[in-house]
Amino acid sequence: MTTGDAHPRETSPRVGGPDAWGRPHSPGTLALSNRLFFAALAILGGTYVVLIVAMLAADAAFMLQQSWSRAMRDPAGWQSVLAHNPMLTALRDPKIQYSIWLSMISCTVTAILSCLVAVPLGYLMSRTRFAGRQLLDAILDIPVVLPPLVIGLSLLILFQYPPWSWTARSIVYQVPAVIVAQWAVASAFAVRTMKSTFDHIDPRCEQVAISLGCNRLQAFAWVAFPEATRGLVTAFTLAWARSLGEFGPLLIFAGATRMKTEVLSTTVFLEMNVGNIEAAVAVSLLMVMAAIVVLVITRVWGASYEETISGHTPHP
Repeated sequence: MTTGDAHPRETSPRVGGPDAWGRPHSPGTLALSNRLFFAALAILGGTYVVLIVAMLAADAAFMLQQSWSRAMRDPAGWQSVLAHNPMLTALRDPKIQYSIWLSMISCTVTAILSCLVAVPLGYLMSRTRFAGRQLLDAILDIPVVLPPLVIGLSLLILFQYPPWSWTARSIVYQVPAVIVAQWAVASAFAVRTMKSTFDHIDPRCEQVAISLGCNRLQAFAWVAFPEATRGLVTAFTLAWARSLGEFGPLLIFAGATRMKTEVLSTTVFLEMNVGNIEAAVAVSLLMVMAAIVVLVITRVWGASYEETISGHTPHP
């Protein structure tokens, strides 16, 4: 420390020098300490990863166990399993086929609607400061923190009052109710994703466009929105996956009527109620595979998009 310094200068620890408590340590001791630190982090965080993998493995093991039992009972052996395993049996069921079709259509429509509100809301929350902004931010978190059953019940009560009641007969306990219930929850996740996306886009580029004669709409359409493409895909995927797993609001607001408002999540519930565990697990695995396919496609497309941008867009 030199004369006149108010505080001693901070120095980084040297390999082989004293540690924070003044005790000398060797390079081997330092390396061991680092390994133990990262091992502790891996063990603590890995418990959650193990739980997820174990759940999926349990579902797969259950299906294999049922297939093995069927092969042992059937004279045809494994040939019968290939033609009549629980997964194929579930896929042949017209009720499950309908729930798959309705799930794919409703989740896609919900994801599109979620992005239609997520882009403007995310942009406004990221770029502007206005009275009531904190209140709006809190309101957007309500669907995330509320129990799903409460959201479904609130929707059911809402459609008892005008102007919502004017369309209640065509929406409540009908196919549109499935989309409304999914949209009420999935949009909150899409909005958060788009806000974070616009937060990470430098607003100076839009300011330059405005200084060159663009209005706000043109700056958004030509500068901000193209840069937010990857975030938009993430928001769409997240909304789609969240819609696929939605159950509570659907059960209360749309019901679980066979061949009408039945989606994959309610199919699991209905099959469990009648004691058809095999079909319930088979549908659960279908939902897992659908979610994995969507996430993998998004990751691959996102990586390709990032490489394209880094290869063609000069970095400041």
